[in-house]
Amino acid sequence: MQIENVDVGPKPSAWSLFLIFSRIGLSSFGGGLSGWFYREFVQDRKWMSEEDFLNGLALSQALPGVNVKNMAIWIGYRLAGARGAVAGFMGIIVPPAIFIILLATVFAALTEYSITNIALAGAAAAAIGLSASMAITTAIRVPRRLLPWIFVVTTFVAVGILQWPLLWVVLGEGVLSVGIEYARLLRKGA
Repeated sequence: MQIENVDVGPKPSAWSLFLIFSRIGLSSFGGGLSGWFYREFVQDRKWMSEEDFLNGLALSQALPGVNVKNMAIWIGYRLAGARGAVAGFMGIIVPPAIFIILLATVFAALTEYSITNIALAGAAAAAIGLSASMAITTAIRVPRRLLPWIFVVTTFVAVGILQWPLLWVVLGEGVLSVGIEYARLLRKGA
């Protein structure tokens, strides 16, 4: 299956990006943000193509640090340059950080009530569902080739079964996969 490119809409301002990332950051719990980003920037607003988004998602997951923060910076930069990158970072980090400090204060006072634990379990289930939705969307859209599956299996075996250090496995397989893809593109272009 081919990744579909769409005609992207007009580019947003840094301020509108800050507000969007703030809203997403303040209205999500426990993960699944890449699914929200996909819906917001690709499906609803059509500010970027699905291919651009998936490339940014892969890059964000490969870079050190929090994937969501990396993705917000990448989307912001892609849509509004350096100001957009700062807006994406500030929007996804600052308002939720302030909110979580306030929420932690309230939560500390409510831990004795069982409804608090039930609400947290529900939020965790929703986050798992959003993450699974993004994983399924990505798996369906990624072109079917043998080499990526080889890297998936060898990474799983190296880290999950052989217990090799994740950092060295990712670095080794990352360099190898980029080298192979680069060579493939050179052959394709020649």
